[in-house]
Amino acid sequence: MVTAIRIERTGGPEVLDVADVEVGGPGPREVLIDVAAAGVNYIDTYQRSGIYEVPLPYTPGMEGAGRIVEVGSEVTGLSVGDRVAWQDAPGSYAQRAVVPADVVVKLPEGVAEETAAAVMLQGITAHYLVSSTYEVCEGETVLVHAAAGGVGLLLTQLAKARGAKVIGTVSTPEKERLAREAGADEVIRYTEQDFVEATRAFTRGEGVDVVYDGVGASTYEGSLECLRPRGLLALFGAASGPVPPIDPQRLNRGGSLFLTRPKSGDYIRTRQELEWRVGELFDALAERKLDVRIGGRYSLTDARKAHEDLQGRRTTGKLLLLP
Repeated sequence: MVTAIRIERTGGPEVLDVADVEVGGPGPREVLIDVAAAGVNYIDTYQRSGIYEVPLPYTPGMEGAGRIVEVGSEVTGLSVGDRVAWQDAPGSYAQRAVVPADVVVKLPEGVAEETAAAVMLQGITAHYLVSSTYEVCEGETVLVHAAAGGVGLLLTQLAKARGAKVIGTVSTPEKERLAREAGADEVIRYTEQDFVEATRAFTRGEGVDVVYDGVGASTYEGSLECLRPRGLLALFGAASGPVPPIDPQRLNRGGSLFLTRPKSGDYIRTRQELEWRVGELFDALAERKLDVRIGGRYSLTDARKAHEDLQGRRTTGKLLLLP
C-alpha cells in the first residue's frame, strides 16, 4: 500500500482525499516508479472539477519524476534505477505510479528530478506554443498572459531566445519583477491598467503577432483586440473559466484573425516529437539557458492547499507535490 490522493466525486479542492491505495506491478509496456515529485497543473483542477470528464474514482496528477523500481516485460531502453520523468499519464499524486513506458524519458545528469517534474507538461506546452502553434521569429512581438505563472515564465524565456519582443501581463509588483527577470520587455499590471490599451500603446497601435492566453474567459476578448491583422490567438488554457463560442465574423472584423485551442497531445503525437521537445528543454536546462522557477513545494497530503493556492492566483512559477 502507498499513500495517494484519490477523487471519488468532482468538485472543489475539498474532494482531494488522502488514501492508502494498492499499486500493482507494471504491465508489459509499463514501468513502476517511485515518485520524487509530481507537478500540479491547471488541467488537474479541470479534471477535479468536472470541466474535463475523467472516470471516477481516480488518482490525479499528469506529470512527475522519480526512479524506476520495476520494468514491464516488453519495455526496452529503460532499466531499474533509471531517473526518469513523464507527462500525460494520470496517477502522479502518489508515492508510486505505474506509467506507460512510451511517455517516460530519461533524465540527463544535469537535470534534477524536481526540475524535471516542474518542466515536463508546462515546458512542453511552452515549447510547442512558440515553435509550432505559432513559430515565433526574430523581431516579432508576443503578448503572454499570466507571465509570472509556470507556463508564462517559460514562454517568456523561449520567445526571447527566438528574438521576439515580449509583453507580459501580471497582477502584482512581485509578479512584475519575476516577468522582467525572465526577459519581458514590457509588463502590464492588469489590476491597474487596461491591457488592451497598454498593448496598443506599446506597439504604437499595430498590435502583436500572437497572444498566448491561458487565462480564458476573462481575457480572450481583449486578447483578440490586441492582435495585428492576421495575428493569432492561442487559447491554451482556461484559468478564469471556459471561453464561450465565438462568432467567426469576430475574427473577420478584427483583421482576418486566427484562433486556435491547442492541446499537448496533438503536439507530441510521436515518440520522435516528444524526444525533440524534451531534448531541447533538457539541453537548455543543463546549459542554464532556461530557468525553471519552483514557486511552491507541498507535501502530498497538502494537495488541497496546492489547488487552492493555484486557483486563487496566489502563486508564481511551478507548484510541486513531494510524496
